[in-house]
Amino acid sequence: MTEIQPDLPPTGLASHPSIIPEPRSITRAELGQVLAAGWRDFTRAPLYGIAFSAVYVLGGLIMYAIFSAAAAEYWFIPIAVGFPILAPFAATGLYEVSRRLETGEALTPRAVFAIVFAQKDRQVPSMAMFILLVFMFWVFIAHTIFALFFGLTPITGSTLSMLLSANGLMMLLVGSAIGGIMAALFYALTVISLPLLLDREVDFITAMITSFGCVTRNPAAMVGWAALIALALFIGMLPLFLGLFVVLPVFGHATWHLYRRLLPAD
Repeated sequence: MTEIQPDLPPTGLASHPSIIPEPRSITRAELGQVLAAGWRDFTRAPLYGIAFSAVYVLGGLIMYAIFSAAAAEYWFIPIAVGFPILAPFAATGLYEVSRRLETGEALTPRAVFAIVFAQKDRQVPSMAMFILLVFMFWVFIAHTIFALFFGLTPITGSTLSMLLSANGLMMLLVGSAIGGIMAALFYALTVISLPLLLDREVDFITAMITSFGCVTRNPAAMVGWAALIALALFIGMLPLFLGLFVVLPVFGHATWHLYRRLLPAD
């Protein structure tokens, strides 16, 4: 085990970098405990979760309205699949809420948003740029796959009939395979990196490497966690994105507790 220095307050004022401990091994059975802790934090401070989730719910509804008005609902599918990639932006605030509930610090909107705002001087903006680039690259890939299968085919009929055609089914198969590989790599690099950036003084490259190490140390548990996130997000987006009002904050809080189990504090 590498020597652990005391955790630094998430204000960006520390002058010395943190030393990261070796990731712990966890079991799939602990995922239920982590999820229960996330639900507990959400019910203790629900307004914060709803406020941070509202950005994504409204964004999803606006995107759907734009694509529907343009009669291009088929473009909404790859956007909706990649849309949760942006969820870690809101999660930073949820991590801070969980941290304060954990330590017993004052939980006020001013204190929480002050910490979130202070991240602009730390490594979170660099991480945010990486996330946006991944999202934009996925949209480009999705457009390319669509063009390969439907570029010379006139768009006729409904979106459903187009997707159920031979070209449509093959496009979904290829897109799902490529998207799955991208999502797995992205997940491994980011699942722990954002709470780590909030909690300790490290650069975003180190945070992503540490996150990847946590996943490779616990492949069964972390694959199970990814499956839970994917299923919950899919269900949450079905009723006009309204389920994200619960899914995003619960899994945001739960991810903080997962981080604590993988990289415990002193």
